[in-house]
Amino acid sequence: MGAHIVASCSLAAIVAFMAASSFLATVAVAASAVPAVYVFGDSLADVGNNNYLVTVLKADFSHNGMDYPGGKATGRFSNGKNSADFIAEKLGLATSPPYLALSSSSNANYANGVSFASGGAGVSNATNTDLCITFDKQIEYYSGVYASLARSLGQAQSDSHLAKSIFAITIGSNDIIHYAKANTGAGAGDGPSQQFVETLIQSLTGQLQSLYNLGARKVLFLGTGPVGCTPSLRELSSTKDCSALANAMAVQYNKAAEAVLSGMTAQHQDLHYALFDSSAALLRYIDQPAAYGFAEAEAACCGLGDMHAKIACTPLSAYCANRSDHVFWDFYHPTEATAQKLTNTAFDGSAPFIFPINIRQLSAL
Repeated sequence: MGAHIVASCSLAAIVAFMAASSFLATVAVAASAVPAVYVFGDSLADVGNNNYLVTVLKADFSHNGMDYPGGKATGRFSNGKNSADFIAEKLGLATSPPYLALSSSSNANYANGVSFASGGAGVSNATNTDLCITFDKQIEYYSGVYASLARSLGQAQSDSHLAKSIFAITIGSNDIIHYAKANTGAGAGDGPSQQFVETLIQSLTGQLQSLYNLGARKVLFLGTGPVGCTPSLRELSSTKDCSALANAMAVQYNKAAEAVLSGMTAQHQDLHYALFDSSAALLRYIDQPAAYGFAEAEAACCGLGDMHAKIACTPLSAYCANRSDHVFWDFYHPTEATAQKLTNTAFDGSAPFIFPINIRQLSAL
């Protein structure tokens, strides 16, 4: 009897060890499949580039970062981590450091990933001109990184490295927000707003092609969220409703971006992409906050004035006691809790939120 128990326990231990080994091997394969993440975009992914700019578009002061490890502001427009951090974590990688921090070093290592994302950036160079690193400028900086990698690794090894890496892009929100705030009386889906989005898509098409020409083969495109429901745009409404104009533009933009990427994959057989419909995903939290663990989906956690949306989150601003139950951190940006939930959906979810594949599937290719 005792020997039987010992044998059973030994067998169970072996099975558990094999299962654990298999799991660790899977994690290791997933991690090694993606050697680096190259990040482009705006404040939703900025991890400190704007700290190095002379600009009012900064987040390197409290109460930003209060829930980040160490409790200090890092330049992230969040109470803690943002989507770039969570994507890297789930891939088993360190967060890609800001380009402007790396480029100032004499021995910069670009092989482990770089973030070019800059708060305020848009598809259009006219969006927040001289206040951020424009998307075109980000691509220009990356072209220098591309050349540097080719020199240090050799062209063939560099091309292989970049082909396995993920190029994460979140851009377009600022363009739409600026248009909506300047055209508050316009109706949703009117001709001029549709033409504005079409112009953005024309620029975006060229920008994505440039990245492909510079080695991008796995593209993660994080679509624009329902920016009409940000506290800043709600506050402009006498009824505190979402801006139908901005939300309609976000939907149009995301659909058009997907069409661009789909067309590119038809033209380039070695290109793969995952598009995250941030608008559809985030609207679930806004429409049914309690179902997703939130108590407040309209007002910002940190700020001043009506809905904490009159003045940005600064050291003088009030802030909520429980950041994890708020969808929005400040008048534009999500809380760490929101960013983490959205990333989880993008990583392991499916259509209609992430398609044609999710991030896990993209990383495994």
